[in-house]
Amino acid sequence: MKKIRLVATTAFGIEAIAAQEIKNLGFENVVTENGRVIYDSDLIGIAKSNLWLRTPDRIYILLDSFIAKSFEDLFNKINNIPWENYIEEDGEFPVNAKSVKSELFSLSDIQSISKKAIVNRLSDHYKVQWFNETGNKFSVVVAILKDKVSVLLDTSGDALHKRGYRAQGNIAPLKETLAAALVLISRWKPQIQLIDPMCGSGTLLIEAALIGKNIAPGLNRKFVSEYWKCIPVGVYDKIREEAHSMIDNEKELALEGYDIDPRAIRVAIENAELAGVKDNIHFQARDFKDFSTNKKNGYIIINPPYGERLGGGIDEVKELYREMGRKFSPLTTWSKYIITSYEDFEVEYGQKATKNRKLYNGRIKTYYYQYYGERPKRTNKEIPWQEKEKVN
Repeated sequence: MKKIRLVATTAFGIEAIAAQEIKNLGFENVVTENGRVIYDSDLIGIAKSNLWLRTPDRIYILLDSFIAKSFEDLFNKINNIPWENYIEEDGEFPVNAKSVKSELFSLSDIQSISKKAIVNRLSDHYKVQWFNETGNKFSVVVAILKDKVSVLLDTSGDALHKRGYRAQGNIAPLKETLAAALVLISRWKPQIQLIDPMCGSGTLLIEAALIGKNIAPGLNRKFVSEYWKCIPVGVYDKIREEAHSMIDNEKELALEGYDIDPRAIRVAIENAELAGVKDNIHFQARDFKDFSTNKKNGYIIINPPYGERLGGGIDEVKELYREMGRKFSPLTTWSKYIITSYEDFEVEYGQKATKNRKLYNGRIKTYYYQYYGERPKRTNKEIPWQEKEKVN
């Protein structure tokens, strides 16, 4: 089958996580750039990527890349792309444009000329002069960075964070793709206790459960490319069937989520049920001030309110982080992972993080503070939890 190049776009800061996911799926020639990962595939790999990748935003076919400093160059090179291999005669093909630090900067002109080039090519192939665009959708993106043009075809449709399990939202929800990235960055393993003491609508824990049970994140949704005639018949059905067979229904998980808002907990339970992991997560309405655990070790991953999400002033933010320090610091054998936009978090928390990673939650620059737990003391009958990971 013909080889193609795919592009997985990501939030800034998680490109390496997405690249590792892509390699784990068996794809090759993986190249990481700012906000995207490029890799070799074939048409079957489009289905596999959309269904299985947890952290990217969308999957595109990279149709071509070239330098263009004039609209004539842009027209000619886009016209040379074999659009007829993808876009059907009745296909809808909107064109979106992006341009950064380039000679061609007018987005409306880039869109218009690119569209004309595509129409010209398809007109020659289909022997028609007018396209009704009433059929399947083929969204084209023409992205220009420092005069280098990337021509992309969106295979996902709705962004990949739309897993299909979010019944309702809450205030400033964490995207599913970023939540999955936070879990993967932490290197949490399914046999280890995981708590989110400010879980909101449960996204972090639901993503952890999907990872723990090896449930493909795109299993309960559709993708725009599965209706394309250029995709081999039955490919998406086959990949879904394989994904269902790979779910580990016997895996026992220790996931707990708490939130002060009973409504949020009700939404979290509903979301978990839609995701098929309701029985794997214990949700409970509880004030963070009452947080405690008698477990010897585990992980805490938390997306606490920050800035405008808190609805209060800076004093409330500082006091919340001080309280987190008081609650978490005694848990020396627990690993703690906290995402926030507050740059002086460590000062208020009272401890410097083992590691700090800059990420973007939407357009908000955030920091992922990582506090690694100490090894718990070993008894004669116990195996340290780090060694249990190796055993399992």
